[in-house]
Amino acid sequence: MKSVLMIAYQFPPMGGSGVQRTTKFVKYLPDFGWNPVVLTRSIDRMKLRDNSLLSEIPDGTRIIRTRSYDLTELPGILELPGKFAARKILIPDGEIIWARFAKKEAEKEIDKGSIDLIYTTSYPYSDHLLGLALKKKYNGIPWVADFRDEWTNNPYLLDNPHNRIRMKIERKMEDMVLQAADMLITNTPVMLENFLKRDPSLKKKFHVIPNGFDREDFIGLTPVRPGEKKLVFTYTGLLYGRRKPDTFFKALSSLIESGTVQKEHICVKFIGNYKEHVMNETINRFNLNGVVNVYPYMEHKECLNHLAGSDILLLIEGSGPGAEAFYTGKVFEYMNIGRPILAVIPKNGAAASLIRETSTGYVCDFDDIDEIAKCIQIIYNEWKNGYISYNPDSDEIAKYERKNLCEKLAGVFEKALA
Repeated sequence: MKSVLMIAYQFPPMGGSGVQRTTKFVKYLPDFGWNPVVLTRSIDRMKLRDNSLLSEIPDGTRIIRTRSYDLTELPGILELPGKFAARKILIPDGEIIWARFAKKEAEKEIDKGSIDLIYTTSYPYSDHLLGLALKKKYNGIPWVADFRDEWTNNPYLLDNPHNRIRMKIERKMEDMVLQAADMLITNTPVMLENFLKRDPSLKKKFHVIPNGFDREDFIGLTPVRPGEKKLVFTYTGLLYGRRKPDTFFKALSSLIESGTVQKEHICVKFIGNYKEHVMNETINRFNLNGVVNVYPYMEHKECLNHLAGSDILLLIEGSGPGAEAFYTGKVFEYMNIGRPILAVIPKNGAAASLIRETSTGYVCDFDDIDEIAKCIQIIYNEWKNGYISYNPDSDEIAKYERKNLCEKLAGVFEKALA
């Protein structure tokens, strides 16, 4: 069995959506002839945790943990200056300190002579810079760089760009990674198009491997429902930058105010790591007290139980430059839970195409409040009549099963070796 050194700062027991992709690759790679050796951060001071994800890692997997040097986790009065330094001073991200110190451990592992290939995944982009440094030293070992999100074309960076000098530095870093890696992976076809617009010569290197869902995660779910009969919408995950609930809230609030939808019939759940005061202010602004319920971050399985107990799965992604490239990881789990999706997203983006192709729900443009309200009203009327129409394409959905996607990754590894 061949061995791959997988450099992933975001790895269990760290919680959040960023760890899912690498976790599932590590879980299934041995089925396709690859033994993963993981280089990641230490557990100490890790704030957002999901210990249940550790059960996904096969017994015997070698995991090398090195000190995180995470400035955002500094205690007390050092927390704010630490966050400022990590986000505004360190280039390309705060994890660059970890990457530089982790390099020695990576070299020790490679020097044993058992590593056949190096794999890096971003975010953070420092993972790729560590891969670049290792490629320079061990040129004979193939390197595969996986972009879960875009780097300098990331829509959240486009909205709040760094100063001109820093942006120039990061573009140069990105170009070095793109040129030096033997194979490149991106998360969506739109993301691939964006990379190729910048440099068409990269086409032979690039492969698209989307996020997906693991059928094993859905075994033995116990759906969570509110006690009273209500139409339940559930959103899981982060809210930041453009990704805001405002247009959905405004559409729902207008339907309630007009009497088209009865307030006591609606329950909206938001599950994730949110700033409580910001969410409460937003809920109050749209007069949705008693309708919108906010839950803290919860372990993956528990979150799936809430989704399974819902009538509608809410997907939100803001509009703007670059937004069309996003799938968002949760959409794949939404597709497999067996409930319709209400997607408030860029109408011409990758996620919208995916939902249409799989026939898994309604697509409303993020900025079109009338269209969002119309979809909510259709769903509400069907619910009142006792049945919400839903006819997903199971063959299309099956393409995004994690094990199948991992087989594609193993295929990319073999091409890199060749």
